[in-house]
Amino acid sequence: MILKLRVITRARKNSITIDDDGTVRIHTTAVPVKGQANAIVTEMLSKHYGVPKNSIKFIRGQVSHDKLVEIQ
Repeated sequence: MILKLRVITRARKNSITIDDDGTVRIHTTAVPVKGQANAIVTEMLSKHYGVPKNSIKFIRGQVSHDKLVEIQ
């Protein structure tokens, strides 16, 4: 499964919502420094979809707010 993500960092709380167009919005309290936000995003997706963390792979956008992720 391939997902389009929009990551909003420095949010008040961690949450996941899905837009009408299928974009997954992830609000995280983490800051985008040294991969902290990506680590939290991976953990949140893992819990939300019930898959192990190592099955989540960033295809594009590791240093961007807009990301493309593959879940195996």
